[in-house]
Amino acid sequence: MKRLPRLQSLQARLLALLLLMVTLVWLAAAVLTWVDATHELDELLDGHLAQSAALLVAQQTSLGEPGMPDIGDSRHHDDDGDDADASALHKYAPRVAFQVFHAGQLTLRSANVGMTPMSPKLRGFETVQLPDQSQWRVFAAQGKEGDVQVFVGERTESRHDILRALLQGVLTPLLYALPLLAIVGWLAVRHGLGPLRELSQVLARRQPQALDAMVLGDVPSEIEPVVQSLNALFKRIGDVLDAERRFTADAAHELRTPIAAIRMQAQVALGAGSDSAQRDRALRQTLEGCDRAAHLVAQLLTLSRLEASNSNAPMTLVNLSALARQVAADLALAALEQDQTLELEAPAACLITADEVLAGVLLRNLTDNALRYSPPGARVCLSVTPVGAHIVLQVDDSGPGLMDAEMARLGERFYRAMGTGQTGSGLGWSIVRRIAAAYQAQVDVRRSALLGGLCVTVRWRAHQASAATPAAEPPTAKTATN
Repeated sequence: MKRLPRLQSLQARLLALLLLMVTLVWLAAAVLTWVDATHELDELLDGHLAQSAALLVAQQTSLGEPGMPDIGDSRHHDDDGDDADASALHKYAPRVAFQVFHAGQLTLRSANVGMTPMSPKLRGFETVQLPDQSQWRVFAAQGKEGDVQVFVGERTESRHDILRALLQGVLTPLLYALPLLAIVGWLAVRHGLGPLRELSQVLARRQPQALDAMVLGDVPSEIEPVVQSLNALFKRIGDVLDAERRFTADAAHELRTPIAAIRMQAQVALGAGSDSAQRDRALRQTLEGCDRAAHLVAQLLTLSRLEASNSNAPMTLVNLSALARQVAADLALAALEQDQTLELEAPAACLITADEVLAGVLLRNLTDNALRYSPPGARVCLSVTPVGAHIVLQVDDSGPGLMDAEMARLGERFYRAMGTGQTGSGLGWSIVRRIAAAYQAQVDVRRSALLGGLCVTVRWRAHQASAATPAAEPPTAKTATN
């Protein structure tokens, strides 16, 4: 079976569906009308047959004399001597017939029926076929004494004609109304789809760089979610483009300095000539510049990844204590080189819901900042503690700390406190705050009451399994390097 082509136009689909539904309803109404009209017409005509039979029974009972003349053969003589056949009195007269039997003898009949009884039934209705192959609806009735038998019949064809005329009068106007309904439906569907056409025109007129929200007047409730979704999409696209522009500007701004330094050291190495010490020193500084550039690129890529992921940050179960031990072990060598003490206090397990890589970046940035901005011989304490329904990560150092105004600016892109003597991009704190925001963690910066330098706390919402851990003093795992 060949499949019908699928309509591409929404308006055509709606109109086709509307006309299909109207046609089906029309057909259902026609069938119900036909069934109901047939039943009511049969009831009405059967009632007439029964009433006619009752009158004939009453008439014959009152006469009580057999041998009366045959109505079909009798004639009415007027003064002029003209004859008038009773069957010509009305055009439907040949379609009805009756027979009256008295004491088993036919006493009255119509001219269009024979001498034999029309029905074998003595009482009630029956549909019979007479010898002339015509079909009749017959009602049989008897008198009180049983000596009078009356049959009154009607051609079923006449009933069909009446029903056909009745249905034609009722359904023909409805049939003619279908084209009018199609026109009205087309106008209604076209008017109803007006907001969609307006939305399409607004989108077609928009410039490629236009990412502001669309404002449409009198938007139907069905179209409003589409407009809201499009506006939300425009906002997300704008955020992504802004992030890309910021990344490009950040990379161009920050990579200019290390690239220039690497170029300068390369020129020094080329001009060193036979001075191997100067050449070696320039090459070492070139390598350090390459390391700083690589670190900057890694920071920029991390920040770009966070901004691109937005609220869709990955979620897994992370043991923050184990992650803190790994970070402390990775940075232990850097602490030894500066004669610093790195201490870790963490219970056996503190579970949070986050991404292990991003949580490790946050931990490494905070610990690395504490080590790099603290003088030789300083102490840095890293602790992970369950407190109620939260896991608190805290990093204390004995460095010089920051002024209140400087602490307020931590997290601004490329902001670095002056006078520290340390190299960096100023992106570490931006990354820390962005990771914390992605997982709804709270970051607080203040002066350390323990060591006198800077104290940074990050409050994570604990995983349910670890949220029930009491806020008692946790078991301590202490790592000291000096």
